[in-house]
Amino acid sequence: MDLDEIADRLYSLPVAEFIAAREAEARAAKQAGQPDLARLVAALRKPTVAAWAVNQLSRAHPAALAELLDLGEELRAAWAAQDAEALAELTARRSRLSRRLLRLAPSAGAEVEQTLDAATVDADAAEEVRRGRLAKPLSYSGFAPAPVAKSRPARKPSEEDRRAAEDRRAKELAEATAAHEEWRATLAQAVQERDERAAKVADLEKKLAKARRKLAEAEQRAEVARREEAHARARLNR
Repeated sequence: MDLDEIADRLYSLPVAEFIAAREAEARAAKQAGQPDLARLVAALRKPTVAAWAVNQLSRAHPAALAELLDLGEELRAAWAAQDAEALAELTARRSRLSRRLLRLAPSAGAEVEQTLDAATVDADAAEEVRRGRLAKPLSYSGFAPAPVAKSRPARKPSEEDRRAAEDRRAKELAEATAAHEEWRATLAQAVQERDERAAKVADLEKKLAKARRKLAEAEQRAEVARREEAHARARLNR
């Protein structure tokens, strides 16, 4: 068994099936005499909904995703060259491709869009997205390739700017809320499963204790019977 092969299988699954499948893969690796692999598999994180959506894009629409990631290379090169004309053209293309991918994604939101943006800015992020094994959405800090413009006095944010910022914050809050609800549901399921298993263990322990008492009683009766049989045999041989 190979970690890459197992990870590919796990991150292609629906989010709700991930944990059970991961545990099964870890057990299989352990039973195959690969405890180190089992530990690595068990450490794989369940993807968030946003990360899962991007992973599915890499599998269901690899050509469309590759087009965006290849454009990211051109965008970074144009930024390095400070080519304002190329940056303007590439930035417009990036917007069109990102919108197209968001329509294709099984679940869209601010974090999916943020991850795609990060993949066009950062080569390492692009490789992670291309592999399709994200456990959480990506973000970037630092430069963001965009058309080079002459410096101009800072303008006061317009009402439209404020509304756009509020909309983005609302989207991010909605995405964070959805992620929290998902993990809360996962926690509740895990706690329920733990309680059920604990109850079964307690029941089995009771049955085991009862069985041990009966065994002790049977051993005591057998010992008494052995003594009496020996005594009777001795009397018979007199």
